[in-house]
Amino acid sequence: MTRRPTLLAALTLTAAAALTLSACGSDDSSKSKDNDKIAGAETTEKASPSTTPNEPAPTGRPKIDLPSDLSYTFDWPKTGDKDKDAVLADGEQSIKAVDLAIVNQNALDKPYLYYYEGEAAASTQKFIQNYVDHKAAITGAYRFYAPQVAVDEDGSASLSYCEDQGKAYVKDLKTDKARKTEVTSKSYVIYHTSLKKNDKGVWVIQKMVSQSGSPKCQP
Repeated sequence: MTRRPTLLAALTLTAAAALTLSACGSDDSSKSKDNDKIAGAETTEKASPSTTPNEPAPTGRPKIDLPSDLSYTFDWPKTGDKDKDAVLADGEQSIKAVDLAIVNQNALDKPYLYYYEGEAAASTQKFIQNYVDHKAAITGAYRFYAPQVAVDEDGSASLSYCEDQGKAYVKDLKTDKARKTEVTSKSYVIYHTSLKKNDKGVWVIQKMVSQSGSPKCQP
């Protein structure tokens, strides 16, 4: 499973109804039952770095230009560790790259394939294709917080983080409209990713699992 499982669920649920738009629904691709909240998840309004939709990508990375109706806040300041900060930076770009593919309606969009390999690339392609098939996109504001990153000596890493989808919506490209619904526990999603540093020095995602409604991410 790739990012935004609740938004994907919204597409699945509305397919039979000619894409009646909804906000974040529910899905679950992680079996984690840990009820301990991630440190920082309870903070909903804290001073933190935020990014603009078209902030320059790190050197050598694909340029990601997103429309003005998408905005992002990343509450994951630098750690001071070079490798960990590189994982966070590439993780941020990988998130935006998937959204760009949805905006471009291209399940083989090159920017996201720059950051995904193997199993993660295959599942992400299917995820994006579902939006393409339904002529749907995404809109709204996204917040990512409570990151936990670890880097091993063998060039592998793990990155876990929370996403607040409370102001994120599916948009029907035929009408250019989105229907906003109430925020529920399913609006908060935790992601666990496995990464590996490739020969270009890019931290590439190889596996990803997610859990919507995660108690770890509840405010």
